[in-house]
Amino acid sequence: MEDILKIEMGCKPENEGLARIAIATFMVRLNPTLEEINDVKTAVSEAVTNAIVHGYEDKEGIIYLKAMIEENKIEISVKDEGVGISNVKQAREPLYTTKPEEERSGMGFTFMEIFMDEVHIDSKVGKGTEIRMIKKIVGGDK
Repeated sequence: MEDILKIEMGCKPENEGLARIAIATFMVRLNPTLEEINDVKTAVSEAVTNAIVHGYEDKEGIIYLKAMIEENKIEISVKDEGVGISNVKQAREPLYTTKPEEERSGMGFTFMEIFMDEVHIDSKVGKGTEIRMIKKIVGGDK
């Protein structure tokens, strides 16, 4: 049986905390260091926040969080069915934001890339976005 976690949550800011706690709890079985837990929680927080702020643009929707553990790696997917990203390359640029009036830093994808080993973005305008992130966990006593 696969080691998997799936959560569907409403597009609400308070669910960002739920996602962080769920991922941290799920990945404990890998015996991660505190730094590894914080790295993954930060990346998940950024991905979920992007779905809330940019994916659904203040509309209701569902965010799909999925995590899988395989050997010493965790793979996480954060998916929405929102507006999508018209230019993924531009969206990945540090400091780029579509909502400067809201004082957004434009660092979400940058943080994901800093804290995770791999970040893959699949987005279709009008259909939504899926962010897949992978992190190898070295752990505390391995």
